[in-house]
Amino acid sequence: MQTTPHPDRARRQHRYYDLIVVAFVTVLLCSNLIGAGKAAEIELPILGNVVFGAGVLFFPISYMFGDILTEVYGYAHDRRAVWCGFAALLFAAIMSLVVINLPAAPGDYNENLQQGLESVFGNTWRIIAGSIIAFWCGSLTNGFVLAKMKILTKGKYLWTRTIGSTACGELIDSSLFYMLAFYGIWPLKQIIAVAVSQYILKTSWEVLATPLTYKIVGFLKRRENEDYYDRHTDFTPFRLKV
Repeated sequence: MQTTPHPDRARRQHRYYDLIVVAFVTVLLCSNLIGAGKAAEIELPILGNVVFGAGVLFFPISYMFGDILTEVYGYAHDRRAVWCGFAALLFAAIMSLVVINLPAAPGDYNENLQQGLESVFGNTWRIIAGSIIAFWCGSLTNGFVLAKMKILTKGKYLWTRTIGSTACGELIDSSLFYMLAFYGIWPLKQIIAVAVSQYILKTSWEVLATPLTYKIVGFLKRRENEDYYDRHTDFTPFRLKV
C-alpha cells in the first residue's frame, strides 16, 4: 500500500476516483439546484423551530466525499474534484440565467412554466456568487485541514479528521455564504442565527455519517492500494495538476 509520497511520484491510475468525482459533482449540483428551491421547517431540541433550505440535508454528502478523496488519494485529487464542482456550479448558474431570460413561447403552459423556472432557478446574482465562492473556499479548507491532521495523527483516529475538517470547512462555507448573499438585506442578527443553525445541521450530518465514511475509506484503501500522506504537497488552491 502506498503510504509515503514523493514529489516526483508518477501519476497513478485509480479505478474508483473518477466515479467518486462524478458522485461528488452530482450531489453538489442537486443540492444546490433542487434542494435550494424549498425552505423546510423542523423542531429541534433546544433550538426549537428551525427553518432551512432542503438542500442542507444533502449538501454535507459532498463534504463526506471530499474527506474520502483527501484521506485516500490526497489533497491534490480532492482539489481537482473541487474545481470540477466549481465549474459545474458556474455552468449551471450561467445556463439558468440564459434559460430564464429567453422569451417564453405563447400559451398558458409556457407562461406557467416560466413562472416556475423563475421561482426555482431565479436566484439573485448575490446568492449564486455567494454559493459558489463559499463552496470553493469551504471545500478546499476541508481538504487542507484533513490532510494536515492526517500527518499529525500519523494516520490514526480517522474520525477526528473527518469531523474536524468538516467543522472547519462548513464554518467557512456557512459564514461566507450568508454574509455574501444576505448582508444588508437581512438584519445581521438574523444572518448569524441562520448561519449558526445551518452550520450545526451540516456538521451533525458528518458526525452521523462517520461509520459509513469508515467503511468507504477502508474499502477504497484496500482496492486502490492507496493511503496517501500529503507530506510534499503544494497546497496552493489555484492548481489542477495531481
